[in-house]
Amino acid sequence: MSGVPSDALVIFGVTGDLAYKQIFSSLLGLVRDEGLNVPIVGVAKSGWGLDQLKDHAKKSLAQHSPVDAQAQDRLLSLLHYVDGDYADPSTFSRLYAELGNATHPLNYLAVPPAMFGAVAGGIAKAGTVRDARLVIEKPFGHDRASAKTLNTMLRKTFPEENIFRIDHFLGKEPVQNLLYTRFANPMFEPIWNRQHVRSIQITMAESFGVDDRARFYDATGANRDVLQNHLLQVLAHIAMDPPTGEESEAMRDQKASLLKAVRPIDPVDVVRGQYRGYRDIAGVRPASTVETFIAVKLFIESWRWEGVPIYIRTGKNMPVTATEVSVEFHRPPRETFGELVPSGSAHMRFRLGPDMAIGMGLRVKQPGERMVGNDMELMLSTQAATYRPPYQRLLGDALHGKGDLFGREDIVDAQWRVVQGILDDAAPLYTYEPGSWGPDEALQLIGGDGPWRDPQAAEAARKASS
Repeated sequence: MSGVPSDALVIFGVTGDLAYKQIFSSLLGLVRDEGLNVPIVGVAKSGWGLDQLKDHAKKSLAQHSPVDAQAQDRLLSLLHYVDGDYADPSTFSRLYAELGNATHPLNYLAVPPAMFGAVAGGIAKAGTVRDARLVIEKPFGHDRASAKTLNTMLRKTFPEENIFRIDHFLGKEPVQNLLYTRFANPMFEPIWNRQHVRSIQITMAESFGVDDRARFYDATGANRDVLQNHLLQVLAHIAMDPPTGEESEAMRDQKASLLKAVRPIDPVDVVRGQYRGYRDIAGVRPASTVETFIAVKLFIESWRWEGVPIYIRTGKNMPVTATEVSVEFHRPPRETFGELVPSGSAHMRFRLGPDMAIGMGLRVKQPGERMVGNDMELMLSTQAATYRPPYQRLLGDALHGKGDLFGREDIVDAQWRVVQGILDDAAPLYTYEPGSWGPDEALQLIGGDGPWRDPQAAEAARKASS
């Protein structure tokens, strides 16, 4: 049923935090911008009725969406509600009845991963699979083995083409812009390889801690939370080959090829950190060894990228909240003007958040008689962060059966393969101060390929030169 629009949307966990913060506002956008007009059936065990769900939705919209009374009324009119336990077959029987004439609903599992099996099994036993699609939230497993087990379980009920593994990062406009900029501008392709690229850096820094989700985070850590999924997907966008042909799977085929070529990370190429005070947070184990910071060095075993070091770091309680990719180019084989030029002067920078920007680093001559220059950044593009919310984009795609922005089984397996050897306590854990850039050992990791690019400094230098 590829390409056939879903004729109903079922949201399991509709009274939960994810639905409140993200889903209702995205549904409003789909109603307002794309004319969504199918039954939306919420399922949860809260002891609620439909009126309480509508009140809950109104509160969510008031907090997370611009005022649009007409679109809100239309959205509320589409809502249905089934209250019940996912372990109770009668819950799914009532859901089946609530779906009415719908023959290919989209089932969105906004529930903890431990509930995936119960919900998928309940859907199957009640006959509500019909020609249904299934959307599940990350994390897709806790390691490679559990991810394979999860996929095997889901495939018993749903074909792969009807399983949509959602990673909201892929729905973000700046992440999509990585692909567009690379493949829509032919000037970049001749230099996008090991002959011209010296190194690649990816940084995802967050200035806040884990206070609001400590219990989840202490069972997950920075590796599983963002490195294994978000940041390896960003790497795929920056390093994959162009998709071939116009088949719907062409883009994911190239992502899969790239990720399968990434060498599994060795523990000696990892620095793990935990910010001081983390263990004092309610919900965190007193002797927790979970990392709130991780930096890795990896390589892609392909002709295009052989030998090019790639550095990725992410952490909580950093100096700034920002996500950036920096591609550093080799200097000329000989410095014509005899200068000692610092590394990083020739680069391309993609800022993915909180705003979007693309810049190119250049050496520009200083005024005067001497042939000496300064590092400058040419701003190619900058935009405010006024984009369609990622969940609106992704839910809209799933409703229409478009899988380009979702994880495929082989892609998810390739991502776990890359990090499998560095999960949990495979590398030492160092303490770092809140508000710093993590442990000093991260500087040793990048060594002569550094320093790490500071998103604050890069932005400040750009503004100063503009």
